Parts: sequence; C-alpha cells; structure tokens
Amino acid sequence: MKHYDAIIIGAGQAGVPLAKKLAEAGKKTAIVEQRMVGGTCINDGCTPTKTIIASAHAAHQAGMAGHLGVEIGSVKVDLKKIKKRKDEIVDSFRNGAQKGIFSTKGLDLIQGSATFSGPKELTIATSTGEQLVFSADWIFINTGAQPKIPELKGLNDINYLTSTSILDLTEIPEHLVVLGGNYIGLEFAQAFQRFGSKVTVLEKSSKIMGREDEDVSSEMTKILEDEGLEILTNTTIKEVKEELKVLQIQLSSSTKTKTVKASHLLIAIGRSPQTSSLNLDIPGVKTDEQGYILVNERLETNVKGVYALGDVNGGPAFTHIAYNDYTIVYRNLIEKGKHSTKDRQVPYCMFTDPQLGRIGLSEAAAKAKGLDFKVAKIPMSQVARGIETGQTLGFMKAIVDPKSKKILGASILAAEAGEIMAVLQMAMAGGITYDKIRYGVFAHPTFSESLNNLFMKLD
Repeated sequence: MKHYDAIIIGAGQAGVPLAKKLAEAGKKTAIVEQRMVGGTCINDGCTPTKTIIASAHAAHQAGMAGHLGVEIGSVKVDLKKIKKRKDEIVDSFRNGAQKGIFSTKGLDLIQGSATFSGPKELTIATSTGEQLVFSADWIFINTGAQPKIPELKGLNDINYLTSTSILDLTEIPEHLVVLGGNYIGLEFAQAFQRFGSKVTVLEKSSKIMGREDEDVSSEMTKILEDEGLEILTNTTIKEVKEELKVLQIQLSSSTKTKTVKASHLLIAIGRSPQTSSLNLDIPGVKTDEQGYILVNERLETNVKGVYALGDVNGGPAFTHIAYNDYTIVYRNLIEKGKHSTKDRQVPYCMFTDPQLGRIGLSEAAAKAKGLDFKVAKIPMSQVARGIETGQTLGFMKAIVDPKSKKILGASILAAEAGEIMAVLQMAMAGGITYDKIRYGVFAHPTFSESLNNLFMKLD
C-alpha cells in the first residue's frame, strides 16, 4: 500500500488546482481521474457548449444583419466544422490542464476509478486492469455530477441525447424536442433553433426557468417564441417510441394528451451526483437522499480529513463555485485560514441570447424573506448601447434596501448580462450603495453606463 499526504478523486475545476497547490506546498499528492482531466467544465460543459453557442450567435447575427444595413444573403451552417472547432478548443484546454499536472513536482496523476476500501484507503481500478491500493491523510472528493435520466416508458429503447452526447452531433436535427425548460435545456434549444432545427421545449412546471422571477421567465419565453421555438409548459412525456426512424413522443398536459413526431430528444432535466460507485458507506461518509455528499461550511464531510468539493457536494453547480471550494479548503489547510462557504456570493449566467446574469436575491426571494425593498427596472430598449447595436431585448432589474441603499440582488436579462451583473456584484461585495452608482461616472457608450439610468428609476 502506497501512502500519500493527499489524494484527490476527480480532476475537475476544484481537483486540479487543489492537487497542484498541495504538491507545491510540499504535500505528497495524487489525483485520480477515471475519464478525462478537466472535469465537466472543460469536457462536457462550459467550454464546449459556449463554443457551440458562439457559432449559433454568429449564425443569428448574420441572419439579422440586414436590420443594420448589411446584406449577407443566405446563411449556411456546417455542424461538422462547428464540432471540429469545439473539439480543438476542448483538447487545447484539457491538454493545458494535463501539462499543469505533469509539470508539478510531487504530484502523481493516476488514470482509473476510485472506491473506498477503508476509512482513509482507496482502491483504484486502473485503465490497464490493475488494482492499486492507496492511503492518505486527506482525501478530497471532486467527482462531479452527470446528466439525470428520468424513468420514462420507452426511453431506454431509443437513442436519446444528453447534454454530453448532443455535443457530438454532426448533422443538424430536423426536429429537436428538449425535455427541461431550465438553463442547460434552453441554451441548447436556442442554439439548435438558430442552426436550423425546429425546436420544442417541454417543461413540467408552469413556467420555464423556475428559480427566476416571473417577469424574467415570461420575458425569456416571449424572446424564444419570437425566434420560433415552441415552448410547452405544464407538460410531461408519457411514452416515447421509435417508428420508421421517427420518434413518437406522447405528451400529457393538464388538459389533453397529444403525440409529437421528432427526429431527436434531448434529456435536460438536471444532473445527479457521481457517488454511487465510491462505497461511501465504508468510511461512513454521509449523503442526502439524492446522493450528494453532506459537508459543513469548510467543505469537510462528517469524516475528519475527508472533503467534498464542487457539484458532488450539492452546492450551487457552477464551475466558479467549485473553484472557490478549492480556495477555501487550501487556504484553511495550508495557510491556516478560517474561510467558509457562509454568505459567499453566488453569481451565475445563462448564456442564451440575451444572457441572464444573476446575483444575490431575486424579487421573489426578497418577498419570501419579508424584506423591505424597492425594485429598479429598465428595459433594454431604453439603453443607448443596446439601441446602437440592435440589442434591445430584455431588461435590467435590481433589488435594493431603501434604508441602507445597499443592493440586495440583480437580474440582468440583456446582451452581455454577465459583464453588467459583475459590476453590481463588485458593488455588493464592496458595500457600494445604489446612489453612488446612480451618480457614478461610466464610460460612454457602454452597457454598464445605463446602471445610472437603472437607479434613476428610484428617484
């Protein structure tokens, strides 16, 4: 049995930087990866999806260029070239992460799947068929999540798509049905509609983007429907089958049932933690009913010396949160800090067009908490930069405390919403009140400049 100071299971966006920093701090470290270095973000998530979305955006802009006085003619989409570009970027990012591991002294990369075989002991089934046994003082679980697959009649008899397998399509679907009206599903839905697919989105609840305010959901619904997407809410799938290479998808709503014919079905109802193969019962690591590992504010499990970082711990499932998990754990263990996840900011962005940038409390959340608050809101049709560039869809909205004048949260549905949201996030982190932004000097003409105008709505 080989002993390490630290073993990280999973080479994702928390695991890789943590492994490197621990090794650089003099800890004998191993990182175990059963698939590909880089985790979901590089291989199946942020990197590949955003390259595809960029291509879809270019196709849309080309088609809309006539409104700006630029005549382009017909637009042709080559999905094979789009995939090739995506693959090259993914390979580049993954190779960069691997080189970082290989160039770090005191750090071993082990290709294989890990399971607990003792309280601080792991058995690794390597890709070459070996069974290796390691022990460590610290064990960090960074195994992430995978697409959640529902139990649907007939689903296992067809070749359905997930957010991973759809990335490898080389032909544009004739009719893509997307099960799930939230962030992942909507990004793919809009992208493939812009590539030329007919797209139908199915959502079981009464609105898409269920975590967002009603005005955000309804505005995004209108934007997508105006582009040509079909959105069916309060709708579920009863059964799916394939006849003569055509999918027959039987839908059920509160009022009726009907059958939709489609070429492809994308399952995008969320993700589930990759913990079932870890044998967590051996060390006694506790999980919730969905399999997410329970951790405290320092990301330690109920077993001392065993930590869980990233999507696997059930926290907000974002790359930047996984990375922040790593910084918390490293600074606490090596720099003897007292950092925690308590009260940390959780910004996020949905990369539809327009984007949705979110930080802090939504209007609904502020109401639920019984807070005294005001809402500042401005449509992008009143934003100079939006008018000049032809990007007038959506709105900016901020929730503020009228007494302290602090910003409690923001929902930005706009072009470059993530960048605008980041300005408000910095203000919230620094305690800058909305009146300071209202009278602040921003470069003209920028999108963020209209934060002046947003907070004028409170005058």
